[in-house]
Amino acid sequence: MQGLKTWIQGLRETAYSIEDVIDEYLLHLGNPSQRHRFIGFLCKVGRWIKKLKRHHEIASKIRDIQKKVVKLKKTSSTYGFSSSVQPGSGGSSTSTPWHDPRVTSLFIDDAEIVGIESQKIELTSRLVEVTPERTSFKMEELLRNMSMKFYQARKEPVPEGINTMDQSSLMTLTRQYLQDKRYVVVFDDVWKLDFWGFIKYVLPENKKGSRIIITTRNDEVASSCKESSFDYIHKLQPLPPKSSWKLFCKKAFQGGCPPELEKLSHDIVRRCGGLRLAIVAIGGLLSRKEKLVSEWKKFSDTLGSELQSNSHLESINTILSLSYHDLPYQLKSCFLYFAIFPEDCTIKCRPLTRLWIAEGFVKAKRGVTLEEVAEEFLTELIQRSLVLVSEVFADGKIRSCHVHDLMREIILTKAEELSFCCVMTGEESSFDGRFRRLSLHYSSNNVVNITGKKSHIRSIFLYNSQTFFLGILASKFNLLEVLHLDDSGLDSIPENLGNLLHLRYLSLRNTKVRMLPRSIGKLQNLQTLDLKYTLVEDLPVEINRLKKLRNILVQNYDFDVDLGLFSFKGVHVKEGIGCLEELQKLSCVEANHGVGVIKELGKLGQLRKLSVSKLTRENGEHLLHIISSPSLSRLKLFGLLEKLPDWISKLQNLSTVLLYGSNLMNDPMQVLQTLPSLQELDLFRASVIEQLCFEATGFQKLKILRIVWLIGLKRVKIEHGALPQLETLRVGPCPQLEELPLASATLPDLQLLNSMICRKN
Repeated sequence: MQGLKTWIQGLRETAYSIEDVIDEYLLHLGNPSQRHRFIGFLCKVGRWIKKLKRHHEIASKIRDIQKKVVKLKKTSSTYGFSSSVQPGSGGSSTSTPWHDPRVTSLFIDDAEIVGIESQKIELTSRLVEVTPERTSFKMEELLRNMSMKFYQARKEPVPEGINTMDQSSLMTLTRQYLQDKRYVVVFDDVWKLDFWGFIKYVLPENKKGSRIIITTRNDEVASSCKESSFDYIHKLQPLPPKSSWKLFCKKAFQGGCPPELEKLSHDIVRRCGGLRLAIVAIGGLLSRKEKLVSEWKKFSDTLGSELQSNSHLESINTILSLSYHDLPYQLKSCFLYFAIFPEDCTIKCRPLTRLWIAEGFVKAKRGVTLEEVAEEFLTELIQRSLVLVSEVFADGKIRSCHVHDLMREIILTKAEELSFCCVMTGEESSFDGRFRRLSLHYSSNNVVNITGKKSHIRSIFLYNSQTFFLGILASKFNLLEVLHLDDSGLDSIPENLGNLLHLRYLSLRNTKVRMLPRSIGKLQNLQTLDLKYTLVEDLPVEINRLKKLRNILVQNYDFDVDLGLFSFKGVHVKEGIGCLEELQKLSCVEANHGVGVIKELGKLGQLRKLSVSKLTRENGEHLLHIISSPSLSRLKLFGLLEKLPDWISKLQNLSTVLLYGSNLMNDPMQVLQTLPSLQELDLFRASVIEQLCFEATGFQKLKILRIVWLIGLKRVKIEHGALPQLETLRVGPCPQLEELPLASATLPDLQLLNSMICRKN
């Protein structure tokens, strides 16, 4: 109903206006720092005059908002809208009945089905194999009215009064009916985690070899149903490329694919990502189009709008949208955030979750950090099959992810419909001021010229987009909360950056910026400062004022061509950094600017990831005595460290250790092997003793071990029982190495072995 959409859009814009007025008040009418004597008095008078004007402006805006609210309330009565309308209720007696497009899949002829032969055989064998215990399956959909189905399946009369029975009576009726029968029941597309906990008491375990099939798109739902070794979870995989192409050609062409359409057709099939429904629907639609390159290219270029407007593709849009609509409120914004990133982009998860936190999508929970809550959100999106894993870390945490191409089209449509984000690619230049976020992809357009005066914009993202003026932008959009300017060609930061008092996230990765203005100390809400791979070598002391900082990321590297290794460079921070009590990640701080900075690292009690460079024998001794955060999970130390800090052995959560350029006088394995959570260990370009020994009881969870260019190392010994979970091992080149461990005999889980012996000539 178009009236409802218009009303909701008006409500959303009014909510944005309310938020803007509140933030403008905080920005302009807060209490500035006081100055002394006559100059201070003049400044105070000047501020009072400006404030008086601001008071009138804000009061005027509030009156306008009040009028809009009254109008919205009146309009809602006119349209007959009610806040009590439930999702799926239709909202109106004249609404068109909804038909589930998934039902038609039950009537597809076997000859039309491609690429599921092996999975069909496996599932059929599990259904008919002789196992007396009742077993259950998991895969995809929703609970139906079970009791009546059983009677109807055997053509038996349904008991009278079944429609009026309460829950307890229905459970008893069904159990009694099935008690002496062997049965097969399918629950399709189950969404609720507590489903199996209830339904299992309805289905009797009578040792007659009954089977239960539960399909779901949510991994967590599947796992909640598995209670014994007899229960089996089958993960339905996308169609492989060959089967996808075969199915597409079967639907789109009577014979083979014309040569001139092959490239376009392969691109369309690739974007379907092995999704059977999409291949069938799109192939069927294209079968009715003329076999002209121009026609097919037009379709390919406008696939997103076709999904929304073409009735032949409505089933794809409807089914994919179901997963979005089932999301809890707090996850919908996180999911829509994938609209920000360019097509075919692999998204790094840590910056993603930091952005969610900066946007306010993640709320604090007792005993859990914001970062951990954000990781839970991402995990749930993955379990719901909405987000796909690209790469994982050694500790099992997700390193990078992506979304299905067709799901991205759904996201883009929803993001535009909800004024969530405006994505502009190439030379597009029309920007609707109602959007909260602007993401430019491969554009040379100037952000300042694109956006209008009445813009609600709070977040700006540039991807391979070069031209803009940060000084003008900071003046024009002083309510900005997120600035993501990676790879933008930026070479300096203006002083008026400090005017962005609401800024929570600033990323300048891979830019040519050399220094930060002192005004950065005004950004009291800043949570993340990302200066990776910039030319910044020194952070102003004003950084220490930013009490809400959670992440300082400032590192770069030089590449050693001879060794094939990276040498990391850090940044100079000032004494006082120990007051940043909310800091979670500090990478990478230089240790050669006084012992005071090193000592203050011990005050950072919430620190989870720490990198320290330019360690020497002298400052390394001070590092030995600081009290490190018990929450530390990643530790990287660069420089001539002679002894590992004693406190390392107390870090129960430490999962990654990297030592680069050390000059260790003792066997580091004695300290490291007892760490209960250590999963990745890297020893690079260091001097060590002649033999490293991995004892039988050591490194029980280590998955990745790299020993590269260790001076003085002659032997690596791995005792039987050590490193039981090791998957990746690299040893060498090491100049004096004489003997390699027999990895294949002692490491049963080893997947990748890269060993080299490099001796002196």
